[in-house]
Amino acid sequence: SIWLLWDGSARNDAEQAGSEAVAAARESIVAMGSYRPENVEQNLTSARERLTGAFLDAYTQAIQTVVIPNAKGKKMSSAVSVPAAGVVSAESDRAVLLAYVDQTLTIGREAPVANPARYRVTMQKVDGRWLVAGFDQI
Repeated sequence: SIWLLWDGSARNDAEQAGSEAVAAARESIVAMGSYRPENVEQNLTSARERLTGAFLDAYTQAIQTVVIPNAKGKKMSSAVSVPAAGVVSAESDRAVLLAYVDQTLTIGREAPVANPARYRVTMQKVDGRWLVAGFDQI
């Protein structure tokens, strides 16, 4: 019966971790992909604080070499929302999620283009904060 108590608390810890990771992922995904030409550099650079590991490096390179120059040069805006997200697996310091992401991209005066997509999001708890460690389109 002691094992049953431990098993229940581990499951509750995983559920708590999963719900915390989902909330952090939703906020982070919106921060990673929402910008206007006049604030793209500030917005996307500050979004880096929500990322970790190799994904932080890849994101930094992508925003510096592609996203920021294109957003400024082509007057691009992006609005991102996360209409649904759920836990695939969760531990106390790591969670894998499935997120449905809606991105609306506007280039100059052209009509906005909707880009709905699904992502496998890996969240890692670092110093008490849930950070995005992986973001892969599926």
